[in-house]
Amino acid sequence: MFIHRLDDESWLKLLTAEDAERLFVLVDSCRPHLRKWLPWVDSTKSIEDSKAFIIGGLQKFVAGNGLEAGIWHKGQLAGVIGVHYIDRANRKAGIGYWLGEQFQGLGLMTKACKACIDYLFDEQHLHRVEIRCAVENKRSRAIPERLGFTNEGTIREAEWLYDHFVDHVVYGMLSREWKR
Repeated sequence: MFIHRLDDESWLKLLTAEDAERLFVLVDSCRPHLRKWLPWVDSTKSIEDSKAFIIGGLQKFVAGNGLEAGIWHKGQLAGVIGVHYIDRANRKAGIGYWLGEQFQGLGLMTKACKACIDYLFDEQHLHRVEIRCAVENKRSRAIPERLGFTNEGTIREAEWLYDHFVDHVVYGMLSREWKR
């Protein structure tokens, strides 16, 4: 089981089926906030949808191809950080994340990203980690910028977000650049 303590009040834990209701409630409680940047919010309509997401994450983890971890704060599910894929041939991975609106500004995501990046470089022996964010998503972009990632450019119209395309900024970090 993947569990990592971030501080005295916060930790990462691989999401399991038992977390499906908490995950759905969190998503449901902040739909307008999440919908600004995440294309899957409207298709998450039930606890079963959250459970299917979790099962997919567990399958990725078992196959060694990624993970979906809950970010927990004071016993509450605050958000999710995921390793979307692990490209073993090129020793790289991409991570993504989101927080419930009420948990922003506590430093949780920076700590969660640090832990995830340490895991990818130190335990998975990867060479590169990418984070992609919508150009206009300033809060999401602040994380890789704070962690010293290199802004490697913009991919135009990279993602369909309900009724329009959004551009993505690609941030990269190489293992030799990461300050552990």
